[in-house]
Amino acid sequence: MPEFPWLADLNARQLEAVTHGSGPLLVVAGAGSGKTRTLAYRVAYLIATGTDPSRILLLTFTRRAAEEMLRRASEIIGRSASANGRVWGGTFHATANRLLRIYGPAAGLEGDFTVMDRSDAEDMLDMIRHELGLDSRDRRFPRKQTCMDIYSRCVNASEELVNVLKRHFPWCADHGGDLKLLFRRYVERKQQHNVLDYDDLLLYWAHLVSDEAVSREMGSRFDHILVDEYQDTNRVQSEILRGMRRHSQNIMAVGDDAQSIYSFRAATVRNMLDFPRHFPGATVLTLDQNYRSVMPILEATNGVIAQARDRYTKNLWSSRKGGSRPKLVTCRDERNQDDYIVQRVLEHYEEGVPLRRQAVLFRAAHLSDSLEVQLTRRNIPYHKYGGLRFLESCHVKDVIAFLRLAQNPRDEMAWFRSLQLLDGIGPSTAARGITHLAAHRNLPGSLRCLAVPASAAEPLGDLVSMVEDLAREPGLPPGAQIERIRSFYDPLLMKLYENPVVRIRDLENLERIASEYRSAGRFLEDLQLDPPASTSELAGHPTKDEDWLVLSTIHSAKGCEWDVVYLIHAADGFLPSDMCTGSEEEIEEERRLAYVAMTRARDFLYVTWPFRYYHRRHRYGDSHSYAQLCRFISECVRAMFDEVNMAQVDGDEAGPSMVRPERDVRLQLRAMWE
Repeated sequence: MPEFPWLADLNARQLEAVTHGSGPLLVVAGAGSGKTRTLAYRVAYLIATGTDPSRILLLTFTRRAAEEMLRRASEIIGRSASANGRVWGGTFHATANRLLRIYGPAAGLEGDFTVMDRSDAEDMLDMIRHELGLDSRDRRFPRKQTCMDIYSRCVNASEELVNVLKRHFPWCADHGGDLKLLFRRYVERKQQHNVLDYDDLLLYWAHLVSDEAVSREMGSRFDHILVDEYQDTNRVQSEILRGMRRHSQNIMAVGDDAQSIYSFRAATVRNMLDFPRHFPGATVLTLDQNYRSVMPILEATNGVIAQARDRYTKNLWSSRKGGSRPKLVTCRDERNQDDYIVQRVLEHYEEGVPLRRQAVLFRAAHLSDSLEVQLTRRNIPYHKYGGLRFLESCHVKDVIAFLRLAQNPRDEMAWFRSLQLLDGIGPSTAARGITHLAAHRNLPGSLRCLAVPASAAEPLGDLVSMVEDLAREPGLPPGAQIERIRSFYDPLLMKLYENPVVRIRDLENLERIASEYRSAGRFLEDLQLDPPASTSELAGHPTKDEDWLVLSTIHSAKGCEWDVVYLIHAADGFLPSDMCTGSEEEIEEERRLAYVAMTRARDFLYVTWPFRYYHRRHRYGDSHSYAQLCRFISECVRAMFDEVNMAQVDGDEAGPSMVRPERDVRLQLRAMWE
């Protein structure tokens, strides 16, 4: 197509997907096959051929992914071509929030609803759990986190409570009746106070588009819907997409069934496998040219996934010639595995591969414990992916609670948290304060006459004044609102938490980010629906001199790539996990996990497994058990690896020594008692 010379950047399969006409399209994009590029070029092509950008909906699983695709699309076609409108791009939850602000009244929602994060939702469940006396029974009742997991699984998987308990939470099966009552009260409480949790955003959207009239009106806003990572969608998200496309079939879904690894979040690979049935007449295209890995690595990964039960058949290939065969390393024990990994990391580093271009992957976070000790001893810096999310930091949650009160004075969980920050006020007094507010039309000023300990009287008055100040100026920019909040909160923070200086820097960064927004409502929505992964994410990018080895669970590594990948503990019981072998579906997902880990490697892949594990129940002792190689590395797959046997390098398993002592040991032992 000469009028769009930039289309020459695409291979034949990508071009076919990008220039697809009308009707449903499923793109089965293998690992490293240019999925992001294909979606970005599709957006650019639609705009360049006359589609109004504001009539395109791009759904992703992170805001950053959407922003990256839209940035690429703008660069492809130039700024002038997209100046007449903006693409609707973002996560499912953020898009739901935006649409519910428009269509919410049709579902009985008031426009000023606020959204609770996960921990606030858990706290509300815990409060209701206490009110119902479920925490004082003779039998132990599930804790708030477990209750929320059960509720969320029911909602996102569209499963009955009894089935969820039987399959995923069998130890809670006796509490089915009480849990149903708890969840009913939880839903009633949220509706009373005009708050939603994350699951509600999708639920309300799904119920709205199940109505013929609303589905027609909401779906007609978009000429095209594009969905990224379709293999990670759950049943509710699938229902939403079918409702949105009931009257128009222009939907493009991109994903890889071989990388569906989030069933613990209720994602189901069936959405992708059943796409042609959900959207009759769908075109299915496969992207199988890999731009990441050398061919010997791809041959091994193709062998692993070829054994999958249900899948879209594809064999990844690469034009990258040569390359080293992956290595399968049998280690004597965990210590031997750690030593081997450290040695290889340093060798590649000396060969010019920076530490940050090398990654150690594992099935569960605890499997890197002993390796971390060795890395520390050898003074090798590392960064382990995971840890505290930004909004889970206490001081950040405190400030967010104050902002939410200014937006919605009926937000009882924000009040519950805020009141307990004051000296002398605990859960009981805070709960009494919430009841008092409800009886006085949720007017913050009514708290001035609440009976509280003397030590809390003055700070309570200051808290009320601060909330009233913010409410009087609803148009105040969020950066200025946080500045006002900090005038009240910073002295409290100094008394409440350790390391206050570091925490104050976090709040300064929060204030800086807020200053980029025009409204506090939009700031809260973005921050809570797609928060930074950690507080350090706000501190700026690392300098060029910084370098560290990456340690990561396989789940956290999805979407990433490194020059060198070490997959450790590739033994049955660890990969697949012995907790995930109860059904064929679970084993298939574990196979996909192994595939995801191996396809992260560009140039070098090492798969290691210790065949002996010490139990370490006592400080001294030799109690151990033997492992078996990961079942997914079958004999035919094993033949695609170069094998290294570290277990016999030092002769540890070579048998007893033939060297005999000069004196008779038995004679000496008898002589001890003569």
